[in-house]
Amino acid sequence: MGLPALEFSDCCLDSPHFRETLKSHEAELDKTNKFIKELIKDGKSLISALKNLSSAKRKFADSLNEFKFQCIGDAETDDEMCIAKSLQEFATVLRNLEDERIRMIENASDVLITPLEKFRKEQIGAAKEAKKKYDKETEKYCGILEKHLNLSSKKKESQLQEADSQVDLVRQHFYEVSLEYVFKVQEVQERKMFEFVEPLLAFLQGLFTFYHHGYELAKDFSDFKMQLTISIQNTRNRFEGTRSEVESLMKKMKENPLEHKTISPYTMEGYLYVQEKRHFGTSWVKHYCTYQRDSKQITMVPFDQKSGGKGGEDESVTLKSCTRRKTDSIEKRFCFDVEAVDRPGVITMQALSEEDRRLWMEAMDGREPVYNSNKDSQSEGTAQLDSIGFSIIRKCIHAVETRGINEQGLYRIVGVNSRVQKLLSVLMDPKTASETETDICAEWEIKTITSALKTYLRMLPGPLMMYQFQRSFIKAAKLENQESRVSEIHSLVHRLPEKNRQMLQLLMNHLANVANNHKQNLMTVANLGVVFGPTLLRPQEETVAAIMDIKFQNIVIEILIENHDKIFNTVPDMPLTNAQLHLSRKKSSDSKPPSCSERPLTLFHAMQSTEKQEQRNSIINSSLESVVSSNANSILNSSSSLQPNMNSSDPDLDVLKPTRPNSLPPNPSPTSPLSPSWPMFSAPSSPMPTSSTSSDSSPIRSVAGFVWFSVAAVVLSLAWSSLHAVFSLLVNFVPCHPNLHLLFDRPEEAVPEDSR
Repeated sequence: MGLPALEFSDCCLDSPHFRETLKSHEAELDKTNKFIKELIKDGKSLISALKNLSSAKRKFADSLNEFKFQCIGDAETDDEMCIAKSLQEFATVLRNLEDERIRMIENASDVLITPLEKFRKEQIGAAKEAKKKYDKETEKYCGILEKHLNLSSKKKESQLQEADSQVDLVRQHFYEVSLEYVFKVQEVQERKMFEFVEPLLAFLQGLFTFYHHGYELAKDFSDFKMQLTISIQNTRNRFEGTRSEVESLMKKMKENPLEHKTISPYTMEGYLYVQEKRHFGTSWVKHYCTYQRDSKQITMVPFDQKSGGKGGEDESVTLKSCTRRKTDSIEKRFCFDVEAVDRPGVITMQALSEEDRRLWMEAMDGREPVYNSNKDSQSEGTAQLDSIGFSIIRKCIHAVETRGINEQGLYRIVGVNSRVQKLLSVLMDPKTASETETDICAEWEIKTITSALKTYLRMLPGPLMMYQFQRSFIKAAKLENQESRVSEIHSLVHRLPEKNRQMLQLLMNHLANVANNHKQNLMTVANLGVVFGPTLLRPQEETVAAIMDIKFQNIVIEILIENHDKIFNTVPDMPLTNAQLHLSRKKSSDSKPPSCSERPLTLFHAMQSTEKQEQRNSIINSSLESVVSSNANSILNSSSSLQPNMNSSDPDLDVLKPTRPNSLPPNPSPTSPLSPSWPMFSAPSSPMPTSSTSSDSSPIRSVAGFVWFSVAAVVLSLAWSSLHAVFSLLVNFVPCHPNLHLLFDRPEEAVPEDSR
């Protein structure tokens, strides 16, 4: 039930009912006043808490923004870059959200606290003041009324009338105060319905604005959130695969540490204790030592593993000799003495064990170190990229595409090992392998066939994409943008040997078909990259760093699958260099010596025939005699007739052009120093000086021109004869290219007929 209304007419009667009703209104005002007071206090606490929350969230965002992920390896995948960037994205969202929160907090004081305090002070405070006045007037009226009623009737009439007038005035004033008080009470009761609730509504509106801003931020963040979720899932999947690989390597290292020793640029390296003489005696200081057999350099780095810091400066000495220290000559075990060329005295070193001392002794004695390179599976080497290998892969691909292209987990679900080995033995049997028309029987499960295909690729002597290109492919996958990655991988694929590239093309076309059916088989391009990356691009050394690069191997396979048409059916944009061409021609087997066409154009051994040398010398001598005996005009005519012959192409030279180095011009001019015909009489192209003002050809000018031309011709011929003699001696002792003499020989067609 609500409060009863206060009637103004009841103010005159001032009945007990009126007083009870007024008292209930006063109690409600007191309750409202206390509630508003508590609400203001709680509101201030809320604002303070929001400020503290905002400050804490900003500090949290700053911490996120300052942290930088450091991934293992020298580059990051797109997923890792997305994850590393996520902390900065989180910080940006939080800061943006807190900016809006600060605006809400600043407005909260104006829209909530200030209006409530104003209503409490101005309205409820005014009602309280009116109540005090009303109570005072009530007490005054009641007191005067009692005195008036106690007046004796024996008083004079004038006194009684004056007393009546005074009472009437007090009653009238009390009545007015009562009306004003009732009016104020009812006014406050009505005002609190909007002046009290409206600030609360404004505060809630600020909260809604804040939360709506957060909703808008969440919508804008949704795309990155989806991308980040996929990247996290991909990274988790890679971690599971990488973790198993690292754990497997760790177990191998536990079983036999020396077998999986990393290939090092040093002949021997490890910790040794070096004896050092001090003022108070001798001490043994722990050093990390490296030894290089070729240069005989020993480097000693004082290092304490417990403190994790260097104990002094590095020292390098050149080995002179190494001698094992007998046990009875020193108290320490596993010791040996080293003499250095550039340091006086003997350096006594202590190895960590007898085996360690033996290895150091063998290394310093000049013997070859024993390195255990990475070994693939036990069956490695039985598979080849020959007709049988191509037949096996084609049969497996045909069976998968005709019978199991839509099987879920294709290539990811492995078959039973015994069944896989049995299928491989059947496929690799020369009797059945030659039957190219025979398909794989339907009795073999698809998972067995896919496992057999992957196992055969792992059985190759080297990975399909070759060890020497493994680092190049990894570096290509680490490039900044996708276009550069595709271009570099495109170029690298065309540097592979022909059979490797054909097999890779066959496989990538098939994997593209598998990826096109990913809605059924769930094998996306990324999943296929995870499966085939370590198989096609396995590293030569099994190290933790190599395992960390598996994610980039997967990226290479993804690029090959997505761009297989462009990569295998088009030529790379950038031309290959000579070194790249030479590397691409290199065969997988090193037993066959390379042919001349597979080598770069350097010096090869070739003997000149004696008859050809004598013929060449006779031609030069006869040419010299013809020049000296002829007159000036005939020399000029012969020189002019020689000029066209110098430009004539020699048949041997045409043969040489395809294999000529890039430094030689393709069509040398007669005056070019690299031209085959330059030593002939082409130096003075115009022996007679010409005049633009006179065409006189006097005998004096003719004789002078003849003498000048003859001297020049003789000097050039003698110089060329000497150069040719030196060259003839060199070709008998220095290996050279069979066609290299054509660069210095005069084409026989250029010799004048009278000289022949």
